Amino acid sequence: MDFAFDAHTEELRAKLLAFMDEYVYPAEAVAEDQRAQLASPWDTPAVVGELKAEARRQGLWNLFLPDAEYGGGLTNLQYAPLAEITGRSPHLAPTALNCAAPDTGNMEVLYQFGDEQQKKQWLEPLLAGEIRSAFAMTEPEVASSDATNITTLIERDGDDYVITGRKWYISGAMNPDCKIFIVMGKTDPDGADIRRQQSMILVPRDTPGVTVKRAMQVFGYEDHSHGGHAEVVFDHARVPVTNLIGEEGGGFAIAQARLGPGRIHHCMRLIGMAERAIELMCQRAVSRVAFGKALAQQGVVHNWIADARVAVEQLRLLVLKTAWMMDTVGNKGAHAEIQAIKIATPRTVVGILDKAIQLHGAGGVSQDFPLAELYASARTLMLADGPDEVHQRSLARRELKKYL
Repeated sequence: MDFAFDAHTEELRAKLLAFMDEYVYPAEAVAEDQRAQLASPWDTPAVVGELKAEARRQGLWNLFLPDAEYGGGLTNLQYAPLAEITGRSPHLAPTALNCAAPDTGNMEVLYQFGDEQQKKQWLEPLLAGEIRSAFAMTEPEVASSDATNITTLIERDGDDYVITGRKWYISGAMNPDCKIFIVMGKTDPDGADIRRQQSMILVPRDTPGVTVKRAMQVFGYEDHSHGGHAEVVFDHARVPVTNLIGEEGGGFAIAQARLGPGRIHHCMRLIGMAERAIELMCQRAVSRVAFGKALAQQGVVHNWIADARVAVEQLRLLVLKTAWMMDTVGNKGAHAEIQAIKIATPRTVVGILDKAIQLHGAGGVSQDFPLAELYASARTLMLADGPDEVHQRSLARRELKKYL
């Protein structure tokens, strides 16, 4: 087995690591300072635009999309280690490279299922980084982990569809640059096939009847860098039938196609978070003295660091195997592996971040270190794209099926 990255991946890794050191890490504090001076906390700090311009100049742009005409032309296996690197600064680096969720998933949907007009109107400006987008699926009134539960209606009325429903935790929706929602709702709520009831439709943010009501906090954070997580109401919002993505009843299949790559992207970025946590743990351990000796000389600290290193190496191999399978047998063929990494990665990284916070004492839960915000992000990913228990249920059924 060959565990080495190919030459092109190594070249991009070297370029991206240098970009992180020279531009991204120094910009983290600058972005926070600039945000404090903005008229609205949801406006984008100027340094983000500077990072995006530099990333594009260096060819570090749209790396997630496998089509070279539109994006980086990389396989999942080639992109995985690059996503890991951006995970070291998850609230800045992915945006700088135009590789941030939810835009990546939305661009993939438009690329795979959008018609030519939809691509021209929405995909092209998203690829250029001129606008942002949001994906509206989760609802407060139902268990959205089961997508068949959603209650938002998409009703045909002549040459229009009328959308009615309430969504929340709609990532990116607070950003004033968010111009388009991809909304999942039901066009056939009484259909016999519960997986053919749903459709996806494009709803411009400025459509009458669309109201972004409030920002939803995550562990007290409003996540300004990602454009927030909003509650959004669709009150008889009317759009033309040409805004439908694909066909009526195709929403569930589109959602599954969207979430596969998204899950592996999240997992690779999580590994980057863990690597940064280990780095901070080691720096803290060698520089901090307690009870007469450096923390690095405390046996329990040795255990935390060693366990973290072992866990990260295990996770990385599993995620890279999953990326390779997605490239070779497709997302459907790699379904079990995608579920496995979605279960294992957030849970393990949360544990590593927890120990890093403990090692930093009061500083670990403060704004002076990135650990608390990283923890909030990682813990949230035990819910996002399907909670752990849903994936465990499905994976267990797959295993049990072999014996039934």
